[in-house]
Amino acid sequence: PLVLGSAGLASDTIQWTLWKRQLQRAADSAAMAGVYAIASDKPVGNCTNISGATYVNPVAYDLKKNYRVVGITPTCEVKNPPSVGGFTADPQAVRVTLSIQKRLAFSGMFLSSVPTITADATATVVPSGIYCARAMVNLPQTGINATGSTKTKLRCGMFTNSTSMTPAVATGNAEVEATPIGAVGGIPASDHWGDNTVLQPFMPAQDDPFAKVPVPTPTSPCQNFNYPDNKPNSPPVTITPAAGEVMCFKSDVTIQGDVTFGPGVYVLDAASLKMSTNGASLTCNECTFVLTTSGTDMSKIGSADINGGKLTMTPPKSGTYKGIIIYQDRRAELDNNFHINGNGTSKIEGAFYAPRADLTFNGTAGMNTKCMQLVGWKLIFTGNSELDNVCPTGSGASPFEGKSIRLVE
Repeated sequence: PLVLGSAGLASDTIQWTLWKRQLQRAADSAAMAGVYAIASDKPVGNCTNISGATYVNPVAYDLKKNYRVVGITPTCEVKNPPSVGGFTADPQAVRVTLSIQKRLAFSGMFLSSVPTITADATATVVPSGIYCARAMVNLPQTGINATGSTKTKLRCGMFTNSTSMTPAVATGNAEVEATPIGAVGGIPASDHWGDNTVLQPFMPAQDDPFAKVPVPTPTSPCQNFNYPDNKPNSPPVTITPAAGEVMCFKSDVTIQGDVTFGPGVYVLDAASLKMSTNGASLTCNECTFVLTTSGTDMSKIGSADINGGKLTMTPPKSGTYKGIIIYQDRRAELDNNFHINGNGTSKIEGAFYAPRADLTFNGTAGMNTKCMQLVGWKLIFTGNSELDNVCPTGSGASPFEGKSIRLVE
């Protein structure tokens, strides 16, 4: 009897532990499913009908797919935010509590009631790093590519929404110092990544950091960009809009001489920003260039092609376009080309925003890019690129905080 009793209790203990582990796994997965729903701006729903659940109730649907205790449906409760624990004030936190009653084979012969097994889990959105480069491509394509002999020193992180198993790659003799490197897909290890690089594969997609920034409406008639002194070795050209004025140009803004734009917003209507003369100089003091079109043909939306010359660019420190120096309308055709390359004396602070463009940054040794951000459909790094996510206080520019979903209780 003693041997049989010991064996029976051991069997019950193993079975109890297995059920508890299965129930805990289900609670963990369901809580994270609820937070993923919140991150996608969808309701958490409830879990009153697990067997008939659809995507409308993500917690219940997750339980329907992942619950593994055979023969019984759990009692389920969802709280957002949780009513107990350390995250009761967190609107993104989801707590799932599951319980089942299941008779144990041996001890069930002696117990007067069926024991209850309970498991609970809390998940929420937590920081995953600081980024200054983000590729928005959400297809199985490489989103970040460092090519040739580039030595890219970001001193911050980069992230791509690519679902590829090679979402971020460095080829040839490229050397990339960036951490963390995050992606929705997998990230292959590589000798091209710098020492101590943290790889974060299979992360939730990151939001467009400027998704809510609108396209402005010009406050004055559009004019051609026609300044006689805009040519090499000519007197400087200074363009200063009136207070609150949104200036508009309907021809390409091609910088050939020494041109300074004062604080304000400049709309380029079906026009591009260009500079290819090595002796040219483009200064943008707390201003934003917006590339868009007033027409219905989105292929007319211009791009930026800056390849040479001196850039001195800072964004607005406040207002709608705070932190942005070039903004391309997100209605632009996919995979258009957006190219940034200044000379070694250039100083750039702020964000280049082109969420539908293949954005190429061809850094040059000596450039001052202490506080620069890149947002493109795809990002390509060539040359000697150096960025730093430590932004001066009050500059208007700021790096992007990454987010991930984790179990916290």
